[in-house]
Amino acid sequence: MADRYDASQIQVLKGLEGVRRRPAMYIGDLGMRGLHHLVVEILDNSIDEAMAGVCRNITITLLESNKICIEDDGRGIPPDKHPELGISGLEVVMTVLHAGAKFSGKTYAISGGLHGVGSSVVNALSEWLEVEVRRDGKIYRQSYKQGLSQGQMQITDAPKSQAGKTGTKTTFIPDPEIFKRTDFNLDIITTRVREVAYLNPELSIKLVDAIKGTEQVFCFKRGIVDFLAYLDQGRTRFHKPLYVKDSRNGIEVEVAVEYTDGFSENIVTFVNTINTHEGGTHLVGFKSALTKTLNEAVRKSKANSNKAKKTLDLTGEDVREGLTAVLSVRMRNPQFEGQTKTKLGNSEVRGIVESIMGEGLSRHFDEQPRILNLILQKATAAARSREAARKARDIERKKSLLSSETLPGKLADCSSDNPEECELFIVEGNSAGGSAKQGRDRLFQAVLALRGKILNVEKSGLNKILANKEIKAIISSVGTGFGDDSFDPSRVRYSKIVIMADADVDGSHIRTLLLTLFYRYMRELIENGMIYIAQPPLYRVKKGKKATYLFSEEELEEFRKSASHPERLEVQRFKGLGEMNPDQLWETTMNPEKRILKKVSVADAAEAHRVFSVLMGSEVEPRREFIEANAQFVENLDI
Repeated sequence: MADRYDASQIQVLKGLEGVRRRPAMYIGDLGMRGLHHLVVEILDNSIDEAMAGVCRNITITLLESNKICIEDDGRGIPPDKHPELGISGLEVVMTVLHAGAKFSGKTYAISGGLHGVGSSVVNALSEWLEVEVRRDGKIYRQSYKQGLSQGQMQITDAPKSQAGKTGTKTTFIPDPEIFKRTDFNLDIITTRVREVAYLNPELSIKLVDAIKGTEQVFCFKRGIVDFLAYLDQGRTRFHKPLYVKDSRNGIEVEVAVEYTDGFSENIVTFVNTINTHEGGTHLVGFKSALTKTLNEAVRKSKANSNKAKKTLDLTGEDVREGLTAVLSVRMRNPQFEGQTKTKLGNSEVRGIVESIMGEGLSRHFDEQPRILNLILQKATAAARSREAARKARDIERKKSLLSSETLPGKLADCSSDNPEECELFIVEGNSAGGSAKQGRDRLFQAVLALRGKILNVEKSGLNKILANKEIKAIISSVGTGFGDDSFDPSRVRYSKIVIMADADVDGSHIRTLLLTLFYRYMRELIENGMIYIAQPPLYRVKKGKKATYLFSEEELEEFRKSASHPERLEVQRFKGLGEMNPDQLWETTMNPEKRILKKVSVADAAEAHRVFSVLMGSEVEPRREFIEANAQFVENLDI
């Protein structure tokens, strides 16, 4: 029977059963990202109503840790009977895949939802879901469990005070049979809410935490120009934002750009308010227009100058140093890669964005030559820095200092040469490094001991970064190369790169500096899930001959409460990794069977950029405000 294969072996999954069998196909994964994608799907339906000009207010309410409600004042899902299926339009939308009003382009000229699966997927992956529609002086309600309707739609008259109101309210609880964790994180939701509020200046979104009794309202009248100000907190801006908006062939392009004193670039792109994290043809057009326009300005400047000056051709990397930009495109029928929509594929968009962007920038530069000069100075300095860095790399390569074939002397490498099983521990200090080298498993664990804190790459140019000995040691050890022109993640020598620092203020600073380096210049390692943070214990508690390691004050308190004679406990607090002997460090922090590692991820690139800019940038005031706002969450504080 096992070898038998005929038509009887072919299964046909009915209704939403396919979504429950293969949920990751529709929401990306079953972790926190996938869980919050459920909220995004319902929210995006309300946003589509806003883009159609029929919705002004959206309210998102966290009712319980795993129960959320999204309500809008749009037109409301049609409750009348569908002519072909014989059930209400509401039930069609909630239970039938590829059913919606966004295919024809008549009801929604522009929308983020295109495939007609969003609401039905959320319904399928919910333990319980209820939809309430207000239309025509009536209130229509229908409940579902795991995607299945729980009876007929209930119809009641709306109160007279609400007789003229319309809209849709969706309340749901994610299914614990699908998701390991079903508790929502308001910070993740807030990030998406803030984005769409910036992209829709006429829209007001209220985010309510019914558990804590708090609420926030997001409404930004200047739209993406306000978005720039938010992204560049912590940085010094060189000029007022340059704003361009125009449309061609039914495609609307909106761009806001500004330059700062930073050295990294941050371009956030959207299509129909959907964040295209992986870019696409609209981003290619934007970059091309920026490079061409600034190089043309350089040529004009040189032609008009009496003195012949030797100028470098500006590369895309040069003109984007210190750039922050928001690019928003609205169009019919965008072609995305997959249901989660991370990359735009429409080929015609590139030329339209390039044309609108190039003309808009040229107009701004003609009217504001001072801004053009500031940008050209920044880009030219970047070009010189790049050239200096290239020469430095060439010299270093000749010396084999940056070659992945010749490793730095401070690296204690592992004997295995299989990257899949190898891991690198980056440790600060000779004492901790010595313990780690002695305690490790030499077969697959390498240790790189750093001397002091690395350079803050947020405030440094490429040539200075590559002159830093500790950073050069990291580059050589990791093996991927460095920078846009030489970084190749396929050459990485380890599947795990673990930052191991003391559990104190200095340790936190070292972790932040290293994370800034990886995020700004080796970000693919983070995106590929290869960067980790080790969790060394805070306490060693000895009861008789038995020693127990604890990782927080709370664990210590619980341990004391459970002990029969807490006064007899011997408690040792580790101030640093160097206080542990090699076998203790192995047992608590390096042994794969017992250790705790935190994987570093980038849930939202724009928000990560802002946080790094605030924490590591040149402006002091935003950093002070951040510390004051987050002081309550601090875990380890040295006073």
